[in-house]
Amino acid sequence: MNHSRSAEIFAKACDLMPGGVNSPARAFGGVGGQPIVMDRGDGPFLFDVDGNRYVDYIGSWGPLILGHCHPQVVDAIQAALARGTTFGAPTEAENQLAELIIAAVPSVERVRLVSSGTEATMSAIRLARGFTNRKKFIKFSGNYHGHADALLVAAGSSAATLSVPNSLGVTPGAVEDTLVLEYNDVEAISAVFARHGGEIAAVIMEPIVGNMGLVIPTSPFLTAVRKLTSEFGAVLIYDEVMTGFRVAYGGAQTLQGVTPDLTTFGKVVGGGLPLGAYGGRAEIMDCLLPVGQVFQAGTLSGNPLATAAGIATLTVLRDSSPYGQLEHLSQQLADGFRHIAADLEIEHVVQRVGSMLTFFFHNGPVHCWSDAAKCDTGRYSKFFWGMLERGHYLPCSQFEAMFVSAKHTPDLVQQTLNAARQSLVGLT
Repeated sequence: MNHSRSAEIFAKACDLMPGGVNSPARAFGGVGGQPIVMDRGDGPFLFDVDGNRYVDYIGSWGPLILGHCHPQVVDAIQAALARGTTFGAPTEAENQLAELIIAAVPSVERVRLVSSGTEATMSAIRLARGFTNRKKFIKFSGNYHGHADALLVAAGSSAATLSVPNSLGVTPGAVEDTLVLEYNDVEAISAVFARHGGEIAAVIMEPIVGNMGLVIPTSPFLTAVRKLTSEFGAVLIYDEVMTGFRVAYGGAQTLQGVTPDLTTFGKVVGGGLPLGAYGGRAEIMDCLLPVGQVFQAGTLSGNPLATAAGIATLTVLRDSSPYGQLEHLSQQLADGFRHIAADLEIEHVVQRVGSMLTFFFHNGPVHCWSDAAKCDTGRYSKFFWGMLERGHYLPCSQFEAMFVSAKHTPDLVQQTLNAARQSLVGLT
């Protein structure tokens, strides 16, 4: 493939923006080389500025479950645009989107719209602290909850340790109340609650992890987290920014039978436009201003264009329910990856829930960050570039999930598997 125009644009971008990108997830740091500059999307496809077409398994990192430029979503945005881009005042569309979220997710009684997943998780932590009048909270290594200071933390060598910031500019004081544990470790979280239970405001977790690759919680782990938070009066926050309306219409919690106290949303809920949300039990949500005393505000919260895209997307998902189709296509893709890798005797594991999956270059299941960190990232990099050159756009990191859209077809999935065999042959 020719990428000359893309290289030219990216070179100029490097003089204008740090690293030439507005999010490091786009920088190809996990696979090497330069990122591809995209021009447009259509259904399951992306087209770059050089005219190359790719079967897209990123979908803007998850939001585009209906594919690029779904006509109902586009029409809704255009109709909203004709009425104005922002008002800084209440709109009926905010009610409509809130009603859709509350109807879909049984644990949500009240909802607050914001402009990003990061804003939703940051606000949910503050709300949990305000509700409980406690400072500490637990997160899990390998779970990403946005770039708020208190959440940019790496785990130490013991079950819970003095937290170490992941980023320059994050002070030790900002994370001193953040306890970081290993995902799926029942003993660790039990020990920490035994030691600090009365000080813990919340546990925040991805109910299905997508940010160290697709990692699935064990049933004993989910049971322990819900039991301990209830027993000690801590708020259980499900971060469903990635999984909400993606793995099921009501999110991962409806698959798992878990009722969290708060849930954060993003990606799918905004239909591809910048929108996040958080919601939960009314007694917790009513601690927010202007009813309660926990402050959170945003000039563009409930933006008319974003709410229009979100309403259209959730309405299509509710009425057409493509989840059976997505399950079939994703299983076809995952089973095909497994068969090809096994046939070529390549160490691997493919983990999937619904239309999210990861092809790990790892011997055996990945249960936590310690497992994920042992993956052969060099091999993944070669696989990524082999697939890209064959017209298939995969995540530019071993530690990100793939996403299948309702616009993919069995034929496209088979083309992807054919390309995967060709790409993997070169790795044996």
